[in-house]
Amino acid sequence: MESNKPCCAARRDQTEPGVLPIPTLSSAQVNSAGKQVRGSLIRIEGGVFRMGTDAVDGFPADGEGPVREVRLDSFLISPYAVTNAEFRDFVDNTGYITEAERFGWSYVFHLLASEETRMRVKDVPQQVPWWLVVEGAYWAKPEGPDSTVDERLDHPAVHISWNDAEAYCAWSGTRLPTEAEWEYAARGGLAGKTYPWGDLLKQDGKHMCNIWQGKFPVKNNASDGYVGTAPVNAYEPNGYGLYNLSGNVWEWCADWFSPGYHRQTSLSNPRFNEPQERRSMRGGSYLCHRSYCNRYRVAARSGNTPDSSTGNCGFRVAADISIE
Repeated sequence: MESNKPCCAARRDQTEPGVLPIPTLSSAQVNSAGKQVRGSLIRIEGGVFRMGTDAVDGFPADGEGPVREVRLDSFLISPYAVTNAEFRDFVDNTGYITEAERFGWSYVFHLLASEETRMRVKDVPQQVPWWLVVEGAYWAKPEGPDSTVDERLDHPAVHISWNDAEAYCAWSGTRLPTEAEWEYAARGGLAGKTYPWGDLLKQDGKHMCNIWQGKFPVKNNASDGYVGTAPVNAYEPNGYGLYNLSGNVWEWCADWFSPGYHRQTSLSNPRFNEPQERRSMRGGSYLCHRSYCNRYRVAARSGNTPDSSTGNCGFRVAADISIE
């Protein structure tokens, strides 16, 4: 597998530089809804697992290995990515304005934008030209001003930056999962498998996740049923009752991203805390395809700048057992 192909997401600084201050939430804004969010989490019992991969279909430059035994304490994690409905509750309760809104634009995949929106686009990143810089695109208008999430309230919220995800976590009394927690949970009790359900992409000819089918980035056959995002509970859950850990949307993790992660972090509750350019993302998205971004494997890793937002990146939340 070639290791020089970038992730299927785009960075905000590929188009223009800029840093915006991140609004903080007062204690008064931490709503009682947080208790409901935490109550929906699934307990994952701690243990030891073999993290990472040395498989030939991986991306060595991403630091997917070497494989090592990692020990984790028990933790809580959401069975789903945060939905549009859940993120709307957060916004309604806090008045939070996402970074995509404050920057005034976000990245929209070219096949999902309307013809009218495409005609208004003034800029695309040269490295990943399938992403359009769409003014007015954000979580509630994911393809631009002429779109809505009204019929997608059970889909994952997208155009969410790492900083936005952190703000949601502060409101809900949760946190982002570490990379190790994410991978341990994604494996669902299976040791050394490629996907949350095993080593074969399909089971008995049935699609198990929402990824790209066809010729990327020009033709998506959508034989899995979805061109863009799917509902957060689409497909079958893994052995721990968690959904869509392969494909659908990239999910932010707590760690900073380092290609040396497996050599630089502890064997017990690892987390990479040294500030870097990017934050870690896991799981791949509906744009992933074996020919280009084969990062919907459980051991695959990627990263993006914490202020970046795209139409294929969301998050799920986790929490310490001690908060119960």
